[in-house]
Amino acid sequence: MHQHEVASRAGIGPSSIASSMPVSRIREIMDLAWADPEAIHLEVGEPDFPTPEHVVEAAHEAARAGHTRYSPNAGIPELREALAEKVTRRNGYVALPDQVVVTQGGVQALYLTLLALLEPGDEILLPDPAWPDIYMISHLIGARAVPYPLVAEGGFLPRPEDLERLVTPRTRAILVNSPSNPLGTVVSRELMDTLLGFARERGLWFVSDEVYDEVTFDGGFISAGSVADPNDRLVSIYSFSKVYAMTGWRVGYLVAPPGLAKLLTGMQEPIISCVNTPAQMAALSAVTGPQDVVREMRDAYKARRDDLLDVLDSGGLPCSRPSGAFYVWTDVSKAGLPSIELCRSLIENEHVAVAPGSAFGELGEGYVRLSLASSRENVIEGASRLIDFLDRSACISS
Repeated sequence: MHQHEVASRAGIGPSSIASSMPVSRIREIMDLAWADPEAIHLEVGEPDFPTPEHVVEAAHEAARAGHTRYSPNAGIPELREALAEKVTRRNGYVALPDQVVVTQGGVQALYLTLLALLEPGDEILLPDPAWPDIYMISHLIGARAVPYPLVAEGGFLPRPEDLERLVTPRTRAILVNSPSNPLGTVVSRELMDTLLGFARERGLWFVSDEVYDEVTFDGGFISAGSVADPNDRLVSIYSFSKVYAMTGWRVGYLVAPPGLAKLLTGMQEPIISCVNTPAQMAALSAVTGPQDVVREMRDAYKARRDDLLDVLDSGGLPCSRPSGAFYVWTDVSKAGLPSIELCRSLIENEHVAVAPGSAFGELGEGYVRLSLASSRENVIEGASRLIDFLDRSACISS
């Protein structure tokens, strides 16, 4: 048999799993906005604040001191110790250093965790709306994502009756995101206890996405680990990206039971080997250094939230009141347009970029996500232009 015949039969294109992965519609809008020099950027979840100077300086000093070699798969020991102490002190549950795995951002922590927990064909309960990357990860590893609804009637929070209806013998895990991207909702202690109990009774893994854990406004946020039983199958995901304005540094971490943490540590080798060492030194400075920068950024987001809610309320736009993260989920159904079309038109006509609700799941249709990670002036001006655009669209459609 000729070599070209073998190649033809085997196929030389990309795998069907890779080629069928859904693309991020948020990225589509980001690309359109980046091409518009006049655009007001309310579409991206990236802090507009610079990385704190002492964090940048720590990376600079680490590189100059020769900390540019491989680190242990799970991260440098000093950072793991500091993160275990942070989780114990600020998240309210005891974590040991050998339970901490440092990852290349929160997204890699999620990928690593789901890869370890799910076989191809296994089901995982995921929120809808949700950050789209978690659905993309599930697709890539061959798991079946089963959406559970987060709707206005339920306060955009998980409802146990929906989970009961969706769980099957193939269900292996549930993911809960609090504070939520894109909704800004925070799961209460009582509800978190109920959700953990649901997972416990069915022997499910509980993945708690807490990457916005220190971007909260009205109190009420609790980590799943602070109400979990010692034997719960719980993995908690964190990140430096949002809390410390370190999106490009790509440092996150997870906390898992010791046996799973050991397995995840070994899995790091063929995926990333280890996280960039100077970036880990920067993360160490962030978590052990002054925390006033975290409070200052959080307070700025809260002030922008309040201003934005006032503008949207005066414009008659229904929206969520986020208690965490830095997004406002806004009902734009009166435009009578698919949300992706609305967002494209908004950039073209008003030079304002917002994220289409459909990017976050089927139940996101009719909504857009407005990011508070822009200046107060941009937030107010962008929202005002959105209201004007929707009023004109409603008049045209009627």
